[in-house]
Amino acid sequence: MRIIFCPGDWLYWLPRKATHYRGSYRLWQAFLDDFIVRNGVTDIVYYADQFPYHRVAQQIARARGINAVSVEFGYLRPDWITLERDGMSAASCFPEDPDRIRQLAKQLPAADFVVRFPYTFFMEASNDVMFNLLNVFLRPLYPGFFSDRYYHPLIDYPCYAPRFAAAPRQRRIADTLLRELTAEQTPFFLVPLQMQSDYQLRANSPFRHQSEFIEQVTRSFSRSADPAARLVFKVHPLDNGLEKWHRIVGNCARRHGIAKQVITIDGGNLHAFLKAAKGCVIINSTAGIHALRLGCPLAVLGIAVFDIAGLSHRRPLDEFWQTPDQPDPQLCKDLCRALAGTIQVKGNFYTRAGQQAAANEIAKRILEGRINAPADDIVLPPRLERARALGLSVVDPGEATCRASVAPGR
Repeated sequence: MRIIFCPGDWLYWLPRKATHYRGSYRLWQAFLDDFIVRNGVTDIVYYADQFPYHRVAQQIARARGINAVSVEFGYLRPDWITLERDGMSAASCFPEDPDRIRQLAKQLPAADFVVRFPYTFFMEASNDVMFNLLNVFLRPLYPGFFSDRYYHPLIDYPCYAPRFAAAPRQRRIADTLLRELTAEQTPFFLVPLQMQSDYQLRANSPFRHQSEFIEQVTRSFSRSADPAARLVFKVHPLDNGLEKWHRIVGNCARRHGIAKQVITIDGGNLHAFLKAAKGCVIINSTAGIHALRLGCPLAVLGIAVFDIAGLSHRRPLDEFWQTPDQPDPQLCKDLCRALAGTIQVKGNFYTRAGQQAAANEIAKRILEGRINAPADDIVLPPRLERARALGLSVVDPGEATCRASVAPGR
């Protein structure tokens, strides 16, 4: 049974049948609770765990004692989808204990990291544009829909044109910079920026705006980094250009007296930069897993499932610039194997083959009760406590349904 509450949902779901909700967000909780009772619902599946409608669904699921299942883009991109109980990041039930992760890896078969379901940037971008513009132009069909978008689509999408037009030039600038830094053996730290509209930034970090993150990083770098080192901020490849990151980074660098040490790029190969970098600082981007797999030291300033002792830098950021904690290569392999076998599903959202593979595996795990795998002991993951310490809005301790362990997914 599918509930549809916006035009994009409707047209992408055709010709299959669904229940249409056209009421206000204020009445959504009562509608969904009644729908669950009348239809004997046992599992709720949603994409984007922080979307307001889906947060309501989580609350109802906990109150009713039924399963809430979140799907999202995979941690192990590009060929994976994340499948977790309740949600990601602060809400994730995936274990943090390195020994537990090592134990899981031993129980699981080797993961298939060969890309089986490739898709293009155009496929991702065109689907995003189509879905959200449908919600603008066909809004009267669902008058009560609350989109919760950070930017209005009619402001957001036109801004991509000049940015994409400048992409080849920006790519050349970034490539030249990397060649110069490596040729001169200049130590540098990479800071991959996220999209300001990203729920992982908005709901799973202490930063209301990414400029606060930039301020914290540049201030720490000015205090503790080697004067010969460089700090390279990399704009997200899907950024719309509305936020003037070059200007924001430049202003922070000048304010802290390190303008000559700080560089902002809008292009370049992430893999190549991470291989050459002395370290990487993120909020909670999945670029962090990419860094760990390359052996690049990582500092995480938000909440992330891969922020684990033995992998990420767990000491103050000021110490990262001089003595970053080195990731344990074997633990990183164990983490990827444990993720792939428990909360990752092979497939994607954009190709028919990728959709079918993912849908079959997701349905199988739900029917077999293998979403994070239930256990007898219920505990709060340590990352949940860190989230509270950062002042984030997270589930109440009495409502937590996360299990202490995660069983094999195959």
